[in-house]
Amino acid sequence: MISSIIFSILLIGSSAFFFINVKKIRRNILLGKDISITDNKSERLKTMMLVALGQKKMFTRPVAALLHLCLYAAFVITQIELIEIVFDGITSHHRAFREVLGGFYTFMVSFIEILSVLAFIGTVGFLARRNLLKLPRLNMAELNGWAKLDANVILMMEILLICFIFMMNGADEVLYQRGDSHADNLGDGSLGLSISKHLGPLIYGGMPTAGLHVIERIGWWGHIIMVFSFLNYLPYSKHLHILLAFPNTYFSNLKAKGHFNNLFEVTDVVKPNFDPTYQSVLDPNAVIKFGVKDVTDLTWKQLLDAYSCTECGRCTSACPQNITGKALSPRKIMMDTRDRLVEVGKNIDANKGTFVDDGKSLLGDYITNEEIWACNTCNACVQECPVNIDPLSIIVGMRQQLVLEQSSAPNELNGMFTNLENNGAPWQFSPSDRANWIHEN
Repeated sequence: MISSIIFSILLIGSSAFFFINVKKIRRNILLGKDISITDNKSERLKTMMLVALGQKKMFTRPVAALLHLCLYAAFVITQIELIEIVFDGITSHHRAFREVLGGFYTFMVSFIEILSVLAFIGTVGFLARRNLLKLPRLNMAELNGWAKLDANVILMMEILLICFIFMMNGADEVLYQRGDSHADNLGDGSLGLSISKHLGPLIYGGMPTAGLHVIERIGWWGHIIMVFSFLNYLPYSKHLHILLAFPNTYFSNLKAKGHFNNLFEVTDVVKPNFDPTYQSVLDPNAVIKFGVKDVTDLTWKQLLDAYSCTECGRCTSACPQNITGKALSPRKIMMDTRDRLVEVGKNIDANKGTFVDDGKSLLGDYITNEEIWACNTCNACVQECPVNIDPLSIIVGMRQQLVLEQSSAPNELNGMFTNLENNGAPWQFSPSDRANWIHEN
């Protein structure tokens, strides 16, 4: 009874804390401008299934894809076993589903053990890639500090979780073989799990029964505590993409790469000059903001992008400007956007639901003009992202802010703007002289 009470308190407390943080994240995302994304539902569902569930874009880099698949499959499938553990924790049973499911139970838990071994290999592989092989894209400047620690912490948590699973199953296997488990549904006296039926006797076979009971309980409680810890670590970690990859890919931009949207604020003013029947929507006397200066100028989808970023660095490693030594890193753009959004959210929490101007903005304090103008809008970052994040849309929005609000653009662009204004074209030739070339010999 005491065990059930402790478990129930941990379950309710960790779930409540998780949903409180999820609510804050949702609030932060909805600070962005409202846009409607309700078109092409079947195409969006297909994209989500292929990209988020099917990991389609991961396999452009096979080694990382296979390692990630091991962790991903283990994470998804082991949730089945978690259902039983939660039931056991609340009711003080042990392996309550074994008797009902019979051989299928043994198959499922054995399959989960195999996936857990593969997940262990994948986790060690990722740790090695980050800390021993030091892959360039996983050791760039923007990852220094919390980002690097976050990646390593979550991998170590995964290893601990797997160790607890095999402590629980291995000790339980020996106890079942001795007919001394505290479960009521012993059956044939052996769990027969694919890995633990060999690993358990090898490691724990010489231990006394009392010690095995302690080991099994440490494994059981360690497993569930790691699950609760991971659940509440997610909102503070880049691994939130485990959940957000699905809505983020569903709401992907389905338009062709290279398609740019006009600013409605500009279109609403200019269009009447070309279409006399067009009725302006915006109030001509109202103050209109152009482009993106802070996170509240972004759309909710762009803010969802920021929270969905896996920090894998595929975007940056494919960026030709970053490769040639420019200041731009698309990953940093997304990380800075998320960091600023979190800061704005904390400001709102600290001021009882109201944002108090802190004198900061995304453009300038987090992302520099140099980064923004380094981009050549090639869409390589958009193409590479495994969860369909669009850093380019944020960059373009900031450029619009710099040009239309701050009149701040490189000299090369200012010359082009002058020519457009005076000549109706980027070149410094009068419109009347454009056809002169046909008379040249």
